Amino acid sequence: MPTLYLGSMPLEEIGWLRRGACRSSDPELFFPLAPTPSQEARAKAVCASCQVMEQCRSYALRAGESDGIWGGLTPEERRRTRFPEGWRRPAAPEAAAPEATAS
Repeated sequence: MPTLYLGSMPLEEIGWLRRGACRSSDPELFFPLAPTPSQEARAKAVCASCQVMEQCRSYALRAGESDGIWGGLTPEERRRTRFPEGWRRPAAPEAAAPEATAS
């Protein structure tokens, strides 16, 4: 059976989305043009009491959501969760060029 979408979100995601505590909040709280620490704290407070916070967070991490507060995490927090510090290993040092030998 083909996957159906609402916007860019698969319809199977809609079930938990409809139960989200954010449903009755102003979307600007979760998707501000210029986020502030105060706004993020208010959005996270809504998420903290949400019955579907884990599903929301999992979706955002899986889908790579780059904007807004999802599952109580800011975009930066989601990036750190997806790519923890040290996840990249430094490139191997280039092999030292052979030294010229004097004749």
